Amino acid sequence: MKKPSSKKPPKTPVHAIKPPLARQVRIIGGAWKRTPLAVLDSEGLRPTPDRVRETLFNWLTHLLYGNWSTVRCLDLFAGTGALGFEAASRGALEVTMIEHNTPAARQLEAAKAKLDASQVRILRSDAVTWLSKANIEADSARFDLIFLDPPYQQGWLEKVLPLCQDLLADQGLLYLESEFALQEDDLPPWLDGWQLLRADKAGMVFYHLLKRQDHSA
Repeated sequence: MKKPSSKKPPKTPVHAIKPPLARQVRIIGGAWKRTPLAVLDSEGLRPTPDRVRETLFNWLTHLLYGNWSTVRCLDLFAGTGALGFEAASRGALEVTMIEHNTPAARQLEAAKAKLDASQVRILRSDAVTWLSKANIEADSARFDLIFLDPPYQQGWLEKVLPLCQDLLADQGLLYLESEFALQEDDLPPWLDGWQLLRADKAGMVFYHLLKRQDHSA
């Protein structure tokens, strides 16, 4: 009768277990074109896909007549900074980034230093808290472009949209990304006072460009 083997099954070498690859997104256009930005593995952090950013910035460049040099941007829920750094790369005058997550804010600071992006300001704060404070300050800034790309399924849009109106300059634009589509003839109550200019979809991402309604006519 054959004796059972005393050999133990081989162990998987530690070096054979590959760590997850670091995710990255890249700046699409402008002075920092093709520069990578790190994507942290953090809940709710969802960078805007390259295809969406390319379409969005084509829209914006057309509506701004290519004149980025006077544009002041507010990037709420900045995350990786993909939207804010993209605007800065194309020549935006100022970009203010708001990010509550501490590791993400540190990553933004590292990217700012790497790019030597002096026109970018990074603030660690909750978006609603920061917007509420900005709205009551007499000298609160007026922005020409606001990026709004919050985590999904947490009701952020309903809280934040009303607070953005008074911070947007006349003829200013607001980008909104969501897990659902907005229809011009059926906008939810929290979009009262806004006009839908552009809308599209890429995969499960619905993205929109809005402006404040003009009541002067």
